[in-house]
Amino acid sequence: RNKETSRDEFIFYSKRLMRLLIEHALSLLPFQSPTAETQCGVVAAPKPCNHRVPVLQITGVSILRAGETMEPALRAVCKDVRIGTILIQTNCNTGEPELHYLRLPKDISEDHVILMDCTVSTGAAAMMAVRVLLDHDVPEDKIFLLSLLMAEMGVHSVAYAFPRVKIITTAVDKKVNDLFRIIPGIGNFGDRYFGTD
Repeated sequence: RNKETSRDEFIFYSKRLMRLLIEHALSLLPFQSPTAETQCGVVAAPKPCNHRVPVLQITGVSILRAGETMEPALRAVCKDVRIGTILIQTNCNTGEPELHYLRLPKDISEDHVILMDCTVSTGAAAMMAVRVLLDHDVPEDKIFLLSLLMAEMGVHSVAYAFPRVKIITTAVDKKVNDLFRIIPGIGNFGDRYFGTD
């Protein structure tokens, strides 16, 4: 959060948090324990929590631009994950979200979807993204919204509108200012991460 934090440190700790966040989200998915034949010719099931495989396909969907920074962390733990992208920008005058671009994998309706956005302030963009997924027949209870930082307002808005969406975050701040920024917040995540601030 410290504005004096170097870009290298900001990226390093952001990536660490992203990995923890994604691994926690994956632990909430339905799993099955596989059996395997050992070198001694014995068929055995691994011990609990030792090795679990997802029952269904997982798709990651990033809300551009900051959400795409979470894609490498997801790919690092899910080697065959499919990725979709949604570009939603908040109109600075109205505070309303506007959909500018959408690219989703085919048959996304059968998957558990990890929706990624690094910060969620009012929740308007996240709710639009959830609506887009619902329009593509993704069941609400298969959507996981992941964010490094959310405003209380955003958490409440999304949870009220979509009570079966699972919200996973590392921190929740109390306020949103007149410019729709989280307070105390971390500034513009994308600008700090990509060095465009």
